Amino acid sequence: MEDPKMNLIRFNQHPVSMLSELLEDFDRNFYSNTERTGMMPAVNIREREDHFLLELAAPGMKKDDFKIKLDNNVLTISSEQKEESEETQEKFTRKEFHYQSFSRSFTLPKSIDLDKIKADYNNGVLSLNMPKREEAKVAINREIAIS
Repeated sequence: MEDPKMNLIRFNQHPVSMLSELLEDFDRNFYSNTERTGMMPAVNIREREDHFLLELAAPGMKKDDFKIKLDNNVLTISSEQKEESEETQEKFTRKEFHYQSFSRSFTLPKSIDLDKIKADYNNGVLSLNMPKREEAKVAINREIAIS
């Protein structure tokens, strides 16, 4: 009878291919996707008694890099950056391009006063303060009788 604590598993993979897969996994997970595919900034959304606060982390950007659109109750925050550089010396020319873009959309609840949304960009964080309508702020507190 076999010892249940000792199980050997035969691994039929060549060590070189294992190393190659490990390096690909490392590249995929360690290096940010911003260099290859653009970035998708992290977002925090907090609900307070009288407003919602949306914070989008986008360090290194300027406030002019953002485009914020409101279409009905859908808020879209996007950015598109394009950078080109060219270096010429005696025997070679090097030209590099860098493109970076993202777009995040959020369906806003009907309780938000769409006319009073304000945006601010400070220390790498884009903040949107979205006040609630007056009728949404009123909390109904009462006891309901069971019949």
